[in-house]
Amino acid sequence: MNNRNTMKGMSALMALFSFAMIASVVSAAEGDTTTAHWDAAKLGAGIALGLAGVGTGLSQGPIGAAAVGMIAEDSSKFVTGLIFTALPETIVLFGFLALFLL
Repeated sequence: MNNRNTMKGMSALMALFSFAMIASVVSAAEGDTTTAHWDAAKLGAGIALGLAGVGTGLSQGPIGAAAVGMIAEDSSKFVTGLIFTALPETIVLFGFLALFLL
């Protein structure tokens, strides 16, 4: 399994996790006004995490391909390629931050 398929799988997993969070919010009782704020917060956190996962998956594919090409031409650039490949993961960390703050 190559790196691109792995990243697509991780993006799909993040999207599935966010959809599960959204489904748990939707299934909550609608008549209770005290939980309305928390339900909206869970919905927002699920959307933030899902979009962060999709954005990371879309950006990491071309970056990984360019990093592999760079390393193939000059093997001393391994650390630079690794850093550039890991940079999009910070986007998912922002999604997790929104998830756990709410």
